Amino acid sequence: MTTRLLLAVVVLAVTLAPSVGYSQAGAVHVLAFYSTDVEADHVDFARQAVTFFANRAARDHYLFASTANWDEMNPERLKDVQIILWLNDSARTPQQRAAFEQYIEHGGGWFGFHFAAYNDSGTHWPWFVQFLGGAVFYGNSWPPLPATLIIDDRTSPITRHLPAHFQSPANEWYSWLPSPRANKDVKVLLTLDPSNYPLGFKDTLTGGDIPVAWTNTKYRMVYVNMGHGDRIFSDPHQNRMFEDALLWLAARH
Repeated sequence: MTTRLLLAVVVLAVTLAPSVGYSQAGAVHVLAFYSTDVEADHVDFARQAVTFFANRAARDHYLFASTANWDEMNPERLKDVQIILWLNDSARTPQQRAAFEQYIEHGGGWFGFHFAAYNDSGTHWPWFVQFLGGAVFYGNSWPPLPATLIIDDRTSPITRHLPAHFQSPANEWYSWLPSPRANKDVKVLLTLDPSNYPLGFKDTLTGGDIPVAWTNTKYRMVYVNMGHGDRIFSDPHQNRMFEDALLWLAARH
């Protein structure tokens, strides 16, 4: 084969190569953090979540990695990460928290599940409370039960594929005081339907406005209350919402 013909073949091969198979440099990098020393049901969820998002990474064109080492919450590790997932825990040490704050304040994305947002009088992290829109853990239902959810805004890219109502699989549901809805910067996505009340047997939610998914529009963030046990990924509607939430965060990058 002549040099000219060989060059033509190479150029043609490059031209016809599929461009959709994202490059390492151009892809959105997603890093999931989880803990193995927390409640067993939270560990079960985290392991299923890692599999769920890893399986969808190639199809949805992002790079996915996970770690149980929260000390990877540092500026050097996060410099090429566009979205962080907190699956069943949150930053604990001052160094981890400072790195997270810096990451978020510089435009990083966050997708938190269930216990990732837990905070109370002993948490001592006021920045994180305002990041959540002011929401402080107030109570919970027990045991884990399915619940009917109301979609607050079906035009949102996160919820647009959901019906007006759907039944979310068995989960431990949290209530918040103050409600994140009271914050003008918060957009509530899903709320517990009042038809659920009383919800629980040992610990019962008896009523009130209880958002279960929202975004604080001052940041690139989504929080969902789902994340307790091994049934969370058993509903296709909810799974689609998880996918759409991650893709929305990626699109905002």
